[in-house]
Amino acid sequence: MTSGPLNLIPNLPLLPPDEVRIERVRAVPYPDRRRVRVEVDVTPFRERPNLEIAIRNDAGKVVATTSVVAAMAFHLAFTLHLRDGGEAGPGYEVIVLLYYDDPLAPQDRRQVPLALAEPDSSA
Repeated sequence: MTSGPLNLIPNLPLLPPDEVRIERVRAVPYPDRRRVRVEVDVTPFRERPNLEIAIRNDAGKVVATTSVVAAMAFHLAFTLHLRDGGEAGPGYEVIVLLYYDDPLAPQDRRQVPLALAEPDSSA
């Protein structure tokens, strides 16, 4: 049995753990300002990596988190719920850490800004 993903793409080179990186992070808020879809693409891997994902508001407070243990796919998507409900203002930041052994020593890190649209006052 293998610990890596099922490689359905012939000739796709699977990288060893020390070469695995985050390729892309995309964050899209839902219209309700309470949820965010976070998509993460990682390089093809032989061994499944772990991820830590957090969203901080403009005051620096962590308002959403999730952990991924032994990711099985190269493209991952999650819906994170904002604990402050989008109340802190429009500026947020999504932070993604990729690691194998120690989340305090990630081998790759990405930060992307996230802007929540102002609430519709006509409702």
